Amino acid sequence: MSVLLLRHPPVAAAWKGRCYGRSDMGWNRAGWAMARRIVGEIAPVDAVVHSGAIRTRRLAEWIGAAQGVPVIADPRWLERDFAAWEGRSWDAIWRDSGAAMDGMMTDPETYRPGGGETGRDLADRVQAAWGALPVATTVLVVAHGGPIATLRALQAGAPLAQAVDFIPACGEFVTLQRCQ
Repeated sequence: MSVLLLRHPPVAAAWKGRCYGRSDMGWNRAGWAMARRIVGEIAPVDAVVHSGAIRTRRLAEWIGAAQGVPVIADPRWLERDFAAWEGRSWDAIWRDSGAAMDGMMTDPETYRPGGGETGRDLADRVQAAWGALPVATTVLVVAHGGPIATLRALQAGAPLAQAVDFIPACGEFVTLQRCQ
């Protein structure tokens, strides 16, 4: 079984340079154009799963409607919860926390950015979402950079500290194989 992981299109311009994790917002102009292109070009899939956030849900629903396939919301595919960092600029977070924010990469198992989820919390959640995907020949998951990167790192046998190396670009597809 093939699983296509698709990172959502670019978010609204007002969020550039800000930590948006669980915050919910739409796309910028380029994101709208990208979404329309994806809907028109994507190969057939048997089911579509999304995180429930508007930036994933809208695209998932468009693809599902265009292809006549089921669309399923699974919040386990949501982006990492950054708690108190949500909506703040990365520069402001750096001013307040300095090098402590590096804990996301140096100590992903236990560091809670902004008091939110650890890298281990995210990994456990995404592994559960992976295991709950519908049984189908080809499943599309429209999700976020963090969950996709974490799953890719886990699948590659890499430590969570290297998940950052697996972050796809907005609108990028990653294909993984899943045993039934």
